[in-house]
Amino acid sequence: MDNKSLSYTRWKCQYHIVFIPKYRKKTLYGKVREDVKEILTTLCRYKNVEIIAGAVCLDHVHLSVAIPPFGASSNNAPLGAKINHHLKWWLLT
Repeated sequence: MDNKSLSYTRWKCQYHIVFIPKYRKKTLYGKVREDVKEILTTLCRYKNVEIIAGAVCLDHVHLSVAIPPFGASSNNAPLGAKINHHLKWWLLT
């Protein structure tokens, strides 16, 4: 079992996150697709979140991430907000 460890604990916290554009418009292709990948990796690196797997489809994005226990999902809500903000900005320009 692949666990990470802190000083007195071992942990394995994985989350499956899906981002879907409004009305599932098929807008994630070409250059936008590459930009979305770059935005996601940059923001996850900034928040010390490990991306285990990810896929950018035409109408949604799948992410499987490992978040340390001190960075609980409620504390990483701003990460989702930042990703959402950046995706909206890229899709609208």
